[in-house]
Amino acid sequence: MARKKIREYDSKRLLKEHLKRLVHIDLPICSAQVTESTDFTELLEKESWLSQRRLVVKPDMLFGKRGKSGLVALNLDFAGAVEFIKKRLGQEIEIEGCKGPITTFIIEPFIPHKEEYYLAISSERLGFNISFSECGGIEIEENWDKVNSIFLPTKSPLTDEAIAPLIADLPSEIGKKIGNFMKGVFAVFQDLDFSFIEMNPFTLVDGEAYPLDMRGELDENAAFKNEDKWGNLEFPLPFGRVLSPEESFILDLNDKTSASLKFTLLNPKGRIWNMIAGGGASLIYTDTVGDLGCATELGNYTEYGGPSEEEMLKLARVILDCATANPDGRKRSILIGGNIANLTDVGATFDGIIRALKEKKSELKEANIHIYVRRGGPNYLTGLAKMQAVGEELGIPVEVYGPEAVMTGICNRAIEGM
Repeated sequence: MARKKIREYDSKRLLKEHLKRLVHIDLPICSAQVTESTDFTELLEKESWLSQRRLVVKPDMLFGKRGKSGLVALNLDFAGAVEFIKKRLGQEIEIEGCKGPITTFIIEPFIPHKEEYYLAISSERLGFNISFSECGGIEIEENWDKVNSIFLPTKSPLTDEAIAPLIADLPSEIGKKIGNFMKGVFAVFQDLDFSFIEMNPFTLVDGEAYPLDMRGELDENAAFKNEDKWGNLEFPLPFGRVLSPEESFILDLNDKTSASLKFTLLNPKGRIWNMIAGGGASLIYTDTVGDLGCATELGNYTEYGGPSEEEMLKLARVILDCATANPDGRKRSILIGGNIANLTDVGATFDGIIRALKEKKSELKEANIHIYVRRGGPNYLTGLAKMQAVGEELGIPVEVYGPEAVMTGICNRAIEGM
């Protein structure tokens, strides 16, 4: 499961749309998103409630503790909301050690309230954790001992009996309203492949549950079946994270293919670079290098699955360009590895890598690159022989291993002599 955070605006949009569709609960949620490209005149024409109600404004940037950081404005009119946003839009801030500009805000109606409740649902390997507290709000962490939780096994329905321990201390009528709301939220959670939902707080408006603050994460791997349900949805980068040109190039390449191509630049000055097939194997190789005490030397995280020769060539070019930049005479290692493939033609995949290696012959030698290969699967002997041959042709140290070798054994070899 690839858990990806989404903005509060989208979390509430999806909740409102699909609570009504699935369980006929019509949440009176109104919200508007503001970015640097927003025309406030057009926004007011589209969302007329903005001029009719008092408003709340806050950044929608995937970070918490916005109230404690002085980034939430309450009980404003529309002119005041616009002024608040314009003063902060594009302004760089620091949150828990991460720096970045504020690029996105959410505007909502100001809801006077007394009660503040907490609700969270998270997906686990064998089921779901559901947590509730009568003491929600910005002090929830200080009141964590008052949060009650239940575990619901996979495929088990969320019944009134299951919910009963969470709401046992509430008056019966309020407990019934909140219990029905929980069941509705859980239905949306499952139907849209959420992996996490948190409302801190939600309150009651005219006796009905109303989320004041909400966080959501979706299972990105379920996008193929939820395109219509999710609608126009983005998965924004974590706050403070800006893509490098190389990362942007591979992301664009990934969006245009049915293959999986991932590249994250960790340390441009790193001396260990990964070109690993498969998400699971990529994590294992990365963790192994870290466990061997060289996490700070990792230049990148990369995983690929099912690329064509041309796609593999483009990915390999990016990795080799980064790995050979600013040579200092010290050894640098490239790990070309993976598990034992089931369907991928290892020989064909290596053809793309070999073409990139030949293009970068002089850069590889100047950067003192050593290459370590471990792979198995269809046509792997041909692929390994090609890799050995290109090393001899280019005059570059290349060690090759098949499935007889421990998968991550090349990590030790790559670190030796550094």
